[in-house]
Amino acid sequence: MVTTRSSKNGKITSFFEKKKTVEKEEIKEEEIGKTTNKKRKIDNNETTSTNLIKKVKKTTTNKKEDKPLLNPVLGTDFDFEPIDTEKEMKIVSYNVGSLNASLKKGFKNYLEAENPDIICIQETKVNAPTHDISRKDYPYQYWTFSTVKKGYSGCAVFSKIKPLSVEYGIGCAKFDDEGRNLVLEFENYYLIATYVPNAGNKLVRLDFKQEYSSTIEKFFKKLEEKKPIIWAGDLNVAHQKIDLAKPDSNLRSAGYTIEERTDFTRILSSNPPRIDTFRHFHPKDQIYSYFSYRFNCHAKNIGWRLDYFVVSEKLLPQIKDSLIRTKCYGASDHVPICLIMKKN
Repeated sequence: MVTTRSSKNGKITSFFEKKKTVEKEEIKEEEIGKTTNKKRKIDNNETTSTNLIKKVKKTTTNKKEDKPLLNPVLGTDFDFEPIDTEKEMKIVSYNVGSLNASLKKGFKNYLEAENPDIICIQETKVNAPTHDISRKDYPYQYWTFSTVKKGYSGCAVFSKIKPLSVEYGIGCAKFDDEGRNLVLEFENYYLIATYVPNAGNKLVRLDFKQEYSSTIEKFFKKLEEKKPIIWAGDLNVAHQKIDLAKPDSNLRSAGYTIEERTDFTRILSSNPPRIDTFRHFHPKDQIYSYFSYRFNCHAKNIGWRLDYFVVSEKLLPQIKDSLIRTKCYGASDHVPICLIMKKN
């Protein structure tokens, strides 16, 4: 903005007018020079500005990728290696993280494609049996529910093979009331389908979990006096460094505390020992069964191996393979695991 003044004295006015004219010209030249320099600076910085914009766009894209995967859905493109169904069978374990939600996200597609002889599911979060799984395909269906809290925990087993007997717990009310265990007796083994307690945020349930580990270990010993066992389920522990993507930053996180890992080691180190089947067949494979929806962890392979098939050593010759279906992600934040074994 420019303000001007005038005077009644002509001579003085003309003198000042000349002076002002000279000053204006000087100011104008100076402003032109500044403008030219600014233009030069802008021209010189065009590439830098473009690069900055690209960086901003790239950063924005990365942030979008890190957003939680809020509504994943399991695909239908399955590629499972066939088995000899006359001589072999499949047992699957799958933490569905709410059966009702999982059914809407492709659980049935997986079940039809995998076609296991027995499937054990955990964290059903239902309060009564549902009729979503065909009794024609799986005529023997068994459920256990939490009686201490609705919509919490819960296990189920769907089987094509009729068990000899079924127990709805491990004989300890404080654990059985949370609907965490089903025990099916078959001709050559016991199948214990389990949803092991989580140690919880800030490890508030670590003592509870440790007591559970001691209780079920004693239960196993009694069963093994009669038959070998298959322990299947979400065991809520990453046993070794290889079993999670970021061990060093999770030393006091639920599932990887020294207490939980020591308890699991003790259960495996019985006499005779029990075998972590996946690690037996795949000693160096860093494959996980749980991926948080946050930060797009499955796409980045940032996960934990929390789901297991553990068998009595006596049963190991019957086991052909133990697999983690890591590509079958979307119906839950866990993926299914699959045990392939001989029928006889």
